Amino acid sequence: MAYVLAFDAGTGSIRAVLFDKEGNQMGVSQQEWHHVCDERYPGSMDFDYEANWKLVVQCVKDVIEKTGIGAASIKAISATSMREGLVLYDSSGNEIWACANVDARAAAEVSSLKELEDKLEQKIYQISGQTFALGALPRLLWLKNNMPEVYKQAASMTMINDWILYKLSGKLQVDPSNGCTTGIFDLAKRTWNPEIAETCGIKSNLLPPVNEAGVVLGAVTPEVALLTGLQAGTPVVSGGGDAQMATVGVGAIEDKQTVVSGGSFWQQEVNIKNLSIDRHGRIRVNCHAVPDVWQLEAIAFFPGLVMRWFRDAFCETEKSQAYATGRDPYEILEELAKDVPVGSNGIMPIFSDIMNYSSWRHAAPSFINLTLDPEKTGKKEMFKSLQENAALITLGNLKLIEEVTSFYPTEVIFVGGASKGKLWSQTLADVLGVPVKVPVVKEAAALGTALYAGIGAGMYASLEEAVDLVVKWDRVHYPDMENHMKYIDIYERWRKIYEEQLRLADSGLTSHMWKAPGLSS
Repeated sequence: MAYVLAFDAGTGSIRAVLFDKEGNQMGVSQQEWHHVCDERYPGSMDFDYEANWKLVVQCVKDVIEKTGIGAASIKAISATSMREGLVLYDSSGNEIWACANVDARAAAEVSSLKELEDKLEQKIYQISGQTFALGALPRLLWLKNNMPEVYKQAASMTMINDWILYKLSGKLQVDPSNGCTTGIFDLAKRTWNPEIAETCGIKSNLLPPVNEAGVVLGAVTPEVALLTGLQAGTPVVSGGGDAQMATVGVGAIEDKQTVVSGGSFWQQEVNIKNLSIDRHGRIRVNCHAVPDVWQLEAIAFFPGLVMRWFRDAFCETEKSQAYATGRDPYEILEELAKDVPVGSNGIMPIFSDIMNYSSWRHAAPSFINLTLDPEKTGKKEMFKSLQENAALITLGNLKLIEEVTSFYPTEVIFVGGASKGKLWSQTLADVLGVPVKVPVVKEAAALGTALYAGIGAGMYASLEEAVDLVVKWDRVHYPDMENHMKYIDIYERWRKIYEEQLRLADSGLTSHMWKAPGLSS
């Protein structure tokens, strides 16, 4: 039998996952990792590459031991990771500095870049599809200003997934789907644009070669083979960013396919064959992991984290029931909420706004329009309102994308932890007014990465063949169009209420749930 190994390096953990050719998960090993705050620099989140490499090695050893699959049967390896995380190397290829995607130390540099030239951010956005808030430019400028001795040594830069592949094979490079999130990319050409770095005062010799996903970069070195138990010479294959690989893992590789990924954040990804940039700068634009396909991306902040907060703060009874019965507490809460009417008796949650990439901020977290009637306003109604709210934000983001593309999806693929909820999936279908398809494999980033590893190993003739063989559907939720019309009205009222709540936060009377670094209002 032939197998492939996929690394999935998330914000909070690293996973090594073994798949067979049919996409069946044969085994997984996961290790949590923790990013290091340097007390000298508020908001810093260093990526501890020395400690984290040891965790990568341990995951490989564990998954081989657990599965009993011999190293010779692993035909290729690839990696995906959180986007925006960076690793810098000196001229000898040694790591010298790294930060995680949650690093927030460079707010002053974001402000200084905005002031460098009139409309500079908008000009760079039209080329790269990125703003300064999440990208590499302010972080590199911060390094130049605050750790000049490290900046001077820096000779190359990769993303986190590329760092894993480099450690395995010794090949420094990046892929377009993650590399583009630096903001130093020319989207149309799917490669670096050194002029962007130079305009922002950043040296342009940091930019390594670019390889599309599925390219064989090299092979596992003898030194790594001794450390991990892998076989020396095993092909190491380029991967991509986690959001893009997740869409590959659910078969969204064609024009206009739409994926909603429901995790801590919710991402809405719409595939486009003809590159389109929002002239208002509201939507993120990325290279897809599929060559000659791009993605318009909108992001909802924290729906999964908000739901976790609600569970932990208010649902101790359901958590105890879940512990006693071995069930998921969210499943118990969905049963309680299944008969709550559309609109949750008027409750309006205020958490994430719809996407506004160039002026990104969110109002103070709150519930609006509660009643004092415990039969109308209670735990189950508030739970249902949070599910509805995540779906309403998704609707708003897809409407933004429709303004740019004149396209609204005819169906949506729903993945991630939230898609396990049948009530949540049905609510999403009702709010969007289109069928919602839920795949068997819901945590799909590792699977998409495995497909590209398989292509590199020659196990699949094409990505289309791999998707046809591997992607399977769990269920489809069809919209209740009567409910949909009610939700359209609720959406319009929610938008007006949210605008008022945002004004309160902008005026300082309440506190923003989140505000992009360098944003003054």
